[in-house]
Amino acid sequence: MLRSFISKRSLQSFLRYHHHHHHRAHRRPFSTTPGPPTADAELRKYIGYTLLLVASGAATYYSFPFPENARDKKAQLFRYAPLPDDLHTVTNWSGTHEVRTRTFLQPESIEQLEGIVKEGHERKHKIRPVGSGLSPNGIGLTRAGMVNLALMDKVLSVDKEKKRVTVQAGIRVQQLVDEIKEYGITLQNFASIREQQIGGIVQVGAHGTGARLPPIDEQVISMKLVTPAKGTIEISKEKDPELFYLARCGLGGLGVVAEVTLQCVERQELVEHTFLSNMKDIKKNHKKFLSENKHVKYLHIPYTDAVVVVTCNPVSKLRGPPKHKPIYTTEEALQHVRDLYQESLKKYRSQVAASGSPDEPEVDELSFTELRDKLLVMDPLNKEHVIKVNKAEAEYWRKSEGYRVGWSDEILGFDCGGHQWVSETCFPAGTLSKPSMKDLEYIEELMQLIEKESVPAPAPIEQRWTACSKSQMSPAYSSADDDIFSWVGIIMYLPTMDARQRKQITEEFFHYRHMTQAQLWDRYSAFEHWAKIEVPKDKEELAALQARLKKKFPVDAYNQARNELDPNHILSNNMLEKLFPSSEAQ
Repeated sequence: MLRSFISKRSLQSFLRYHHHHHHRAHRRPFSTTPGPPTADAELRKYIGYTLLLVASGAATYYSFPFPENARDKKAQLFRYAPLPDDLHTVTNWSGTHEVRTRTFLQPESIEQLEGIVKEGHERKHKIRPVGSGLSPNGIGLTRAGMVNLALMDKVLSVDKEKKRVTVQAGIRVQQLVDEIKEYGITLQNFASIREQQIGGIVQVGAHGTGARLPPIDEQVISMKLVTPAKGTIEISKEKDPELFYLARCGLGGLGVVAEVTLQCVERQELVEHTFLSNMKDIKKNHKKFLSENKHVKYLHIPYTDAVVVVTCNPVSKLRGPPKHKPIYTTEEALQHVRDLYQESLKKYRSQVAASGSPDEPEVDELSFTELRDKLLVMDPLNKEHVIKVNKAEAEYWRKSEGYRVGWSDEILGFDCGGHQWVSETCFPAGTLSKPSMKDLEYIEELMQLIEKESVPAPAPIEQRWTACSKSQMSPAYSSADDDIFSWVGIIMYLPTMDARQRKQITEEFFHYRHMTQAQLWDRYSAFEHWAKIEVPKDKEELAALQARLKKKFPVDAYNQARNELDPNHILSNNMLEKLFPSSEAQ
């Protein structure tokens, strides 16, 4: 059974964006004109029309019965016919991308994987590698066929002395850290979520935060790739380094990552410190925050001057964990948000009922992110309403100031909320010893743009940092060892299952994203995270994106490696073909 993945054989899903083409019937002109009709003929004609209409309505009703929750899907016409038993519906975690496929393969061994890849190569049948489906842009999805390594999830070996572990690529991050903690080691850094498969988190260039810590692909010491044309190959810094540095962040296009050896670190307890600041104070202390904290991130809240600062550092062996007691309890921190929810519920009760949630859960049972979703769903594109929600969030964080102690895999996570659209960019921010301050300038311009254009931008705008990566396809690639990069993510939540409302939010998000692209990306040399880049539908925009990517990344070398290792592009999908067209296709 596929773990950490949404795979369904029905039409019930988080969201499906499709264009319905309405065909109009065109009448051909008569070659002759009939004489005036009689009264009896007119009566028979209208009786016939009435019977035809009743019969058609009955046929439609019984052919396409609506389920009980049809009101939530009123924008999706005729979506309820049964699917074939062998058709899998696969949806990504964000609920923003979905495909249906008859080919969804899950090998249990490298030998089975090799057989699948070999057969796909011979038959020229696509088997796109897909991990846990956590990428917001669905980079691993294709209806032509997929291979998933969820059943290849073993820890193969642990070198306690060198702090290295070799795993099958289908193992999930949380599963891995749970299995190696008995050796006193863990991963160097973590992304926000723990459900990623190791193969996927490495291939898309995922990252945590900490200006001294590189993206996660830098933890890879060696890899075993199953390729269509050259079979199984092992690559490392010593063995074929050119391909290794290209394939380490290879987007699944150069081979199916079957095994990975990772450099780990000693397992440590961390102290997380969360406090509320503002941009004026951030500017004064920014260099110190970056250099003195192992992990640091900022959560900017639009339409306020509030900046949530979260730092994480190893517990002091001399002083031990801090003895600070929080001023407010969790219940007290949530009360302001709960009050806004109850107040808004009175105003928006009809909208809440129309959204398909007539029976509201007890407000005391909702977490902060659940409360935020419940608030936003009431009027997600009303700027004034979103500002109220943002201000309530700032108050929640003010009352949540304090310390938390735990192991790194417990502390370094982040509750990202529910379904959402997100765009995250990466750009250079100077060096650790001499930050350029461009990262804060970017945020200030972004905030000004949001207010100028009245964007209903929810919180937070998350800002993180990493050291550089030596993987050539990483957005944080640099040949200079001391370069640092900032990662900034904008977001819009999809707190409703109503198709029309989700479509409206989607359109607003892409307008928001387009503004940031037009105003900021080129001036700051910002490039989107591979798991969050969206392929433009407009041909001119696509051509501009292709040209832009070619200036930043070794696209020709990447395409050459693809053609050598996967000449039939069976590991590719529409996204890769659009982003990296071959010279023949151009």
